[in-house]
Amino acid sequence: MDLKIDLIIPVYNEGANILATLGALAREAKTPTRVLICYDAEDDDTLPAVRNNPDVYKGLDVVFIRNPGRGAHRAVLAGFAASTAPVVVVYPADDDFNAGIIDGMAALVRDGCDVVCASRFLPGGTMQGCPWLKAVLVRTAAFTLHNFAALPTRDPTSGFRMFSRRVIEEIKIESDQGFCYSIELLVKAHRLGWRIGEVPARWFERQHGASRFRVLKWLPAYLRWFRYAFATTYLRRSPETVAMQSKPIQAA
Repeated sequence: MDLKIDLIIPVYNEGANILATLGALAREAKTPTRVLICYDAEDDDTLPAVRNNPDVYKGLDVVFIRNPGRGAHRAVLAGFAASTAPVVVVYPADDDFNAGIIDGMAALVRDGCDVVCASRFLPGGTMQGCPWLKAVLVRTAAFTLHNFAALPTRDPTSGFRMFSRRVIEEIKIESDQGFCYSIELLVKAHRLGWRIGEVPARWFERQHGASRFRVLKWLPAYLRWFRYAFATTYLRRSPETVAMQSKPIQAA
């Protein structure tokens, strides 16, 4: 595989965070990487921060993708639709501390994994500063899905995830809220019997800007994919029940 990465960063006024993130990627990611900055509107303060400071991320190929709708979900789908690389990763705009694991994740895809999870709950990973309600829900979901639904990752709800080209092109996304697409692609790939890998990752509560993660609002949507994961394991649902499509995902 001629390994190249399209790295999708959905943004909403991330001007205070984005340069540190791009700088870290430029320094630490050795696999050829194109960064797709996916934004909602031209007045987003991320855009001038990136455009006016190219020396910060010198050597990194950065392009801008306009979201035809609004919100994180549609921004990510716009990035999927614009991606062409064999490997696609969705990456947080405020993450300047995990760039060094990108190459290891890509190596797992090269070795045959279709989904690689950046896991906060593997030895060497961490989750610090998380609001208590979100922390309880995330840890409970992770423990339940890994130990009782036999999902082969210890961190199934994270939005920081790497996908092979065939995941992007062949698995239809039915979710329409937030970062639910991530767990959906994971559980559908698992039902298909495709390989799933994980590497330890660090997570710290953001210091600048507001998180777009809405725990209670998106909970019903997440529960749909919980049931899907359990049905795969206990009802022995077959791969043929996965909704498939033969063309690349289009932004909603």
